[in-house]
Amino acid sequence: MNPSQINQLKEKTVIITGASRGIGKAAADYLGKLGCNIVLCARNAKALNVIAERIVHAGGKAIAVEADVSQYEAMQEVVNQAVKQFGQVDILVNNAGVIDPVARIDESDPAEWSQVVDINLKGVYFGLRAVLPEMLRHDGGRIINISSGAATNALEGWSHYCATKAAVLSLTKCVDKEYRDQGVTAIGLSPGTVATEMQVVIKQSGVNPVSQLDPSVHIPASDVAQAIAWLCTDDAKHLAGTDFSLRGVEARALVGLSG
Repeated sequence: MNPSQINQLKEKTVIITGASRGIGKAAADYLGKLGCNIVLCARNAKALNVIAERIVHAGGKAIAVEADVSQYEAMQEVVNQAVKQFGQVDILVNNAGVIDPVARIDESDPAEWSQVVDINLKGVYFGLRAVLPEMLRHDGGRIINISSGAATNALEGWSHYCATKAAVLSLTKCVDKEYRDQGVTAIGLSPGTVATEMQVVIKQSGVNPVSQLDPSVHIPASDVAQAIAWLCTDDAKHLAGTDFSLRGVEARALVGLSG
C-alpha cells in the first residue's frame, strides 16, 4: 500500500464478518495496522476478543461483537455497536462463509444444505440490509463481498457453495445498480484457493479436483487481506459491480503482491 492509499483508509470504520479466523482475521489485523477502526463479527466471542485486544495493544482501535450472520437482528446489532463506538460505518467486508459438508446433491442433508444458504447467502444479505441505511446517511461507503470462482463454475460436491456464491455475485451487481449513484461501491473478491481451515475440509472430502491440490499452491490469508484493503481505495473504484479475481500475475501486481 502506498501512502496515498493508506491515508484513504485511516480512521475508516470497517465491519468484518467471519473475523475470528482465516481471511477475516487476517483482514482485521492488516486493516487495523493501517489505522482503520475494526469491528470484528463472528460467533466465537473468545477468539474475537483475542484479536481485538491484539489490535488495541498495537495502538489500533477495535471492538468485538459476537454475532451469527444468519440472524438479521444480530447483524443489525453489529451495525448499532459500530455506530455507537465509532460514529458511522464506512466499509463492510462480507467474509463469513462455509463449505462443510461437501456432498453430491443426492447424498446431501437438506438441513445442512439450508444452513449453508443461511450463512453464505442470507448472511451477506443481512449484512447489506443492516449497513446500507447507515452508509446512505453518510454519503456512501464500500462493500467487499468475498466471492469465489465457484460463483461461475460448477464443482462436484459443492452445490450449496456454488449456488450461494453465484447468488452473492448477483447481490454485488444489485447493490451496484441500486446504490452506485448514492456513493456506495460494491465489489466482489474472488481470491482463489487460500490456506485456511476451509481447505482442510475440502482436502478431507476427496471430492473434485480442488481437493487434490497440493497445499503449497494455496495463497496465505494475508494476501487476501492486502487485496481487501486495496479494493477499499479509490484505485479500485472502477471495479464496482464486478468480481475481482486475485488469480494471475497482473491482478496481484495491482494489489501490490509479487507473482
